[in-house]
Amino acid sequence: MPGRSFTTLLDHAQRQYGYLTPEDARKLGVDPTQLRLMAARHTLEHLGHGLYRMPMVPVTQLDAYMEAILWTGRRGVLSHETALDLYELCDVNPSAIHLAVPSGFRTRKAVPEIYRLHRFDLDPAEIGWHEGIPIVTPERAILGGIEQALGWQLIDQAIATARARGLIIVPAAKRLAAMRQLSQAVPSG
Repeated sequence: MPGRSFTTLLDHAQRQYGYLTPEDARKLGVDPTQLRLMAARHTLEHLGHGLYRMPMVPVTQLDAYMEAILWTGRRGVLSHETALDLYELCDVNPSAIHLAVPSGFRTRKAVPEIYRLHRFDLDPAEIGWHEGIPIVTPERAILGGIEQALGWQLIDQAIATARARGLIIVPAAKRLAAMRQLSQAVPSG
């Protein structure tokens, strides 16, 4: 029969795709050393420094995104191509998980190759949620694509789709289209 700590941690882990951190344990009133002990008993999987996963929580297609957010210490949000893909605004196929992190974000951990960090400060109004995972708004995702020089066809598709689905208003669509036109006219390099 599972104990109170296990049940408390499981309830919390189910809200974040099975993942737990020592910070989560502390906030729940569970000694963080319990995570290491549970990993030694194979009740938890130890994924890396300060990151654990409860294997009894079903794996989903969004797990890697939650893991990326937790890797940043919850300071990052999904952005750029990743956000465009999750919102299904265009036919982008990201080769990495793009994360917007604060300009002052620093880590001693090696950045996993699958992550692309974009350091800049977001206004709180530019942050939304996708199935419990922080993500930039559709408008900010499109702007990120423009800043990345993603490709004008994909940007135009994202603007049109966001507008058609009511995710951005007409003035924002016009502003983004003008920015796309301007970025296309400016030679890079």
